[in-house]
Order: sequence, then C-alpha cells, then structure tokens
Amino acid sequence: MVISSEDNVQERLKELTGGRGPDACIDAVGMEAHGSAYDVIKQKARLETDRPYVLRQAMRACRKGGTLSIPGVYAGFVDKIPFGAAFAKGLTLKMGQTNVQTYLQPLLERIQKGDIDPSFIITHKFDLDEAPDAYELFAEKKDGCIKVVLKP
Repeated sequence: MVISSEDNVQERLKELTGGRGPDACIDAVGMEAHGSAYDVIKQKARLETDRPYVLRQAMRACRKGGTLSIPGVYAGFVDKIPFGAAFAKGLTLKMGQTNVQTYLQPLLERIQKGDIDPSFIITHKFDLDEAPDAYELFAEKKDGCIKVVLKP
C-alpha cells in the first residue's frame, strides 16, 4: 500500500480498509514528527517538548478495537492528544522503547540469510571522521538524508 504525501491520510486509510480504518497503527516517529505548525509554535514557546502529530493521526485512523503501538520516543509533554477518541474506540495502546537486545540477533540472522535487505534505507555513507557533518546532515534532513552509515 502506498500513500502519497499529497493524500489525505485519514481518507486514504478509510478507503483502503472499506471504511473501518487499520486494525493496527504504529507511531515510530515520536517527538521528531513533522507536519504541525501548532506543535512547532508550542515548542518554541516552551509549552510542549514533543511533536505528537503522528500520534494524533494514528489515534484518529485506527479502527474501533484496534491497536496503537508507539515505539517512537516521547520525552516529555504533549498537547492536544485526542485521548477521548482513543478511549471511545477502545484502542489498545502499547508503548515503550523497543527491547533491542531481544530482536537484534534474530534480525541480524535474517539479514545474513538474505531474508531482509535493509540497505534501501541508507541514503548516505561517511568516514568516521566525518561524523559531525553526517549528524548535522541527518538532524537537519538535508540532501534527502534518511539513514547514515559511518565507515571506520
């Protein structure tokens, strides 16, 4: 399923699911989400620490009785969360940092066997001594940067 950045996400998901909404939604972005001027203004005024734009979308999109997983990192205060909508839908919320140690070995084995190829996400490669420049590129989302690999 492909959803363009120009699509209305809520409408497109309803269309793709026969009006129900997805059974499960994932907010894997957390406090670094983009898309809401409201959150940027609240952050600049120091009234909010995170940008819960994706969290709001996921709560609204998920079907009644659905599951919302939140591995995206949130560090503090968020505002305007449609908690009533999540409550009325009876959503199951699962959140917290991913237990990397649990999943690391099985995922590495699948990569080594060729079952998974994560290389498509790598947009930039740098030598280790270029790490400060690479971090700036990544942090500022310049040059289409999504994932950087540092070579020792």
